Order: sequence, then C-alpha cells, then structure tokens
Amino acid sequence: MTARIDSHQHFWRISRGDYGWLRAGDPAVAKLMRDFLPANLLGTLKALGITQTVLVQAAASEAETDFLLELADANEFIAGVVGWVDLSRPESVATLERWAKNGKFKGVRPMLQDLPANDWIAREPHAEVVQALVRLGLRFDALVKPWHLEPLLRFVKRHPQLPVVIDHAAKPQLVQGWQAHWAGSWRRHLASLAAQPQVSCKLSGLLGEAPPAASRSVAEGVDTLRPVWDALLQWFGPERLMWGSDWPVLTLVADYARWVEVCDSLIGELPPAEQARVWQGNAQRFYGLPVQ
Repeated sequence: MTARIDSHQHFWRISRGDYGWLRAGDPAVAKLMRDFLPANLLGTLKALGITQTVLVQAAASEAETDFLLELADANEFIAGVVGWVDLSRPESVATLERWAKNGKFKGVRPMLQDLPANDWIAREPHAEVVQALVRLGLRFDALVKPWHLEPLLRFVKRHPQLPVVIDHAAKPQLVQGWQAHWAGSWRRHLASLAAQPQVSCKLSGLLGEAPPAASRSVAEGVDTLRPVWDALLQWFGPERLMWGSDWPVLTLVADYARWVEVCDSLIGELPPAEQARVWQGNAQRFYGLPVQ
C-alpha cells in the first residue's frame, strides 16, 4: 500500500463555540454537530495507510489555532497545523512569531469563502503580516470559490515568495454543471494561478461540490471528477498537486474509504513516482513535514 499523507483534515470540539458556520438547526450541517477528535479518525488512518495529516483550522479565531496546536503536540500523526489570524491587523505579526516557535505550525488560512467581499484578499491584508509569513517560512491556504480566484491571483502576483495552496481546487460548482457561469471563470483564473510557480492545489473536498450521484459508487465519482482531475493535472502537473480528505466535512456525502477509492482510481493512472508525489511527496515538500 502506498504511504499517504492527508494534506487537509479538521478536528473540532463543539463546546469551544467559535465555529460560526456550524449552526444548530441547520440541516445542511446537522451530521457535523458533534465533536470530531483524533480518537475518531486514528483507526481509519491506520487502516488506509495514512501516516501523517495536516490539521486545518475550522474557526476564524486565534483560540482555534491554539487548540489545534495542543492536539498536534499530543498526537504524533498530526504533522502540521494550518491556523488562522486576521491578516489585516499588524498585531498579528507577534501572534505568528509566537506560533512559529512550534515546529508543527505551518501556515494560515483566512476563511475567504465566508467573507462578504469577494476581493478581500486583494485589498485588506497588511503588508507587515504577509512579510512575516514569508520571513517565518510559513504557507498560505486559500479557501476560495471560483469568484475569488481573480482577486487571489492579484494577491499571489504581489507576493511571489509566499507559498500558496488552493484548497479543494477552488470548489468547482459541479452540481450546477459545466455550462453554468462558474466554469469559464474557474478554468481561466485557476489556469492563471497555476502559471505562478509558488502555487499548488489540493485534490480534496470535491464530492461535496458534486451531484449526489457522484457519491453513490466509485465509478460515478470517478466519472464526475475526471474533468476536474484532467484540468488540474494539465495546469499544475503531478509536482504541485496534493491529496487531502476534508474529513469530517467529507462525511456529509461519503466515508473516508470511498474518497480514497475514487482518488486511487484517478491518481493510479499516473506512473508510480508521480503517484507518490500526489499522495505524499508534494504535501511533505510544501508544508515541510518530517520524512517518515
């Protein structure tokens, strides 16, 4: 079995109370309204040959990052943490410097998809905070949808030394079909972002954007995601694509093993060395994870 690194998973403890998108009474997230902690995932990781994970923030608070770093310190399989700071506040520089003393702190993710202004990332980040990310050797996860890609491109061009990874392939709106308005913008701007050498992309979270049929079987999942996979492979190549689960958000549509099977069918078409890059090597390089 190929060793794998999950470059994108979450944990949360509901009682912490700062998960603004997890709202009681919202049927869309009802299955997620409970604690998801390392004990809930460790058995699955071992069964599927996943040796390390990158734990990504799910709340827009500094307390969230402290919580995730505590989990990482207590669990060896968590090899890296992507946290949150307010990039618009110069005071965030001191926070980044404090966290960077922990070797498992790897970068930050503003929740751009939840902000009211689609172009926030092109206008609001404070130059000193972005410079601190670069100086401290940190990375930037971009949680975006197709309409955020053009502003993100402006940000990326302004900061060519900052390593950036696009989460969930910028959430192509597959449930709307390829003739919908999102598709042209997604193709055009994601290809332009891929032309920037510091930008990588995660193969993650895609079943959640697809029609329900894509989760019924491995074959249907592969058929639905193949246009996305083929485009990502063309733009980023096997050198800048990394695999992730988006667990436990994934559980809204499929279990962890099903997602691995779908991805195995697509990634498995590559030569063995390139498969290893997508499954583990690229995440290891991008986040500076320890080699196992």
